[in-house]
Amino acid sequence: MQTRLSSLLADHAVLRLAWDNFAEVIPGKLYRSNHPTPARLARWARRYGLRTVINLRGEKANGSTALSAATAQRLGLDHVFMAFESRGAPHRERILRFHDVYRTMRTPALVHCKSGADRAGLAAGLAILFEGGTAAQALRQLSLRYLHFNRSRTGILDAFFLRYAAEAEGRKPFLDWVREDYHEDDLRRDFVAHGFATFINDRLLGRE
Repeated sequence: MQTRLSSLLADHAVLRLAWDNFAEVIPGKLYRSNHPTPARLARWARRYGLRTVINLRGEKANGSTALSAATAQRLGLDHVFMAFESRGAPHRERILRFHDVYRTMRTPALVHCKSGADRAGLAAGLAILFEGGTAAQALRQLSLRYLHFNRSRTGILDAFFLRYAAEAEGRKPFLDWVREDYHEDDLRRDFVAHGFATFINDRLLGRE
C-alpha cells in the first residue's frame, strides 16, 4: 500500500491514470508510453505480446519503478534500466549503450519515461535511426502530440537530431557520426531555450 501511495502521490502517477501517452514506434517491435501503471503494463503485455520493458528514468528509487519492476517480473518480462536526460545533450555513451540494448532485447518492447514526452521521444527517435529511418522521421517522435515542448530546455533533444541532419545525414551512417563526430559540449553550447516555454514545462507541469 505504501509503495502504491508513493507512486500515486510522490511520483504523480495519479495524473497518469487517465492518460498513457502510448504509441507504436516500430510496428510490432517497439512501443512508447509514460510510466505505466501495473494494470496498464499487464494489459499491454497481453495485447501486444510485450517481452521487454525499458525504463528510461534509470534506477531511480520511487514507488512507480518498484511497481513496474515487480509487475514485469510477475509477467516474465525483461526489465531494463536505461537512463537518459530530458534537458541535457544526449550522452554519446548512453546512445551507444541504448543501441546495444536495442539490438539484443527481446521484442516487442516498451520504452517509457515519466511523462512519455521527452526521453521516450528521444529513445523512439534513436530507434527509428537505428532502423535506417531519417532524422525528420525521428523528430516526429518529439512533438506536441506527446506534450513535448521544443522551445523549452527539452528542445535540446530536437537539436540533437537536427544537428545530425545538418552535419552528416546522407553522407555518414548515424552511429558512425555519433562515435566519431558528435560532441555534447558543442550541442550544449549552441542550444538556447525559450524562457516562457521552459517555465511552462519545468514549473507549471513539473516535468522530470
